[in-house]
Amino acid sequence: MSVPQAQEAVTVSVFAQRFSATRRGARLARRLAVHQLDTWHVPYGSEGSETVALVVAELAANAVLHGRVPGRDFELCLRYDPAGTVRVEVSDTHPAHPMLSPAQSDGGRGLLLVAALSTRWGVHARKGPGKTVWAECAVPARR
Repeated sequence: MSVPQAQEAVTVSVFAQRFSATRRGARLARRLAVHQLDTWHVPYGSEGSETVALVVAELAANAVLHGRVPGRDFELCLRYDPAGTVRVEVSDTHPAHPMLSPAQSDGGRGLLLVAALSTRWGVHARKGPGKTVWAECAVPARR
């Protein structure tokens, strides 16, 4: 009779914060995301940190530029799985869902960049008004 092997418990770490729907709020979201990754042992300047920073920057900028509702904040949530994945979620209260479209000369490249950098991404409804845009990024597994 074989003895079942014990499996190591996987703890997913979570960071969530609301920010003002301003350029300053978007910049602060990116900076705090990189800081939080460093505390989760994804070092500043590493490929994983830079990838997540770009994804956060694009999704936060979209929340500020296209998802802004006056008087409402946006929320950033990071979920870190030490096995090697960070899920980035940016929620706003605007009802319109973003669409992936060919790049235009005056913009429109943000979601193309998110799609290229992440392993997968999408949009879903949230409790209350608005939506959550999410992306999953591969980062080196913690040792």
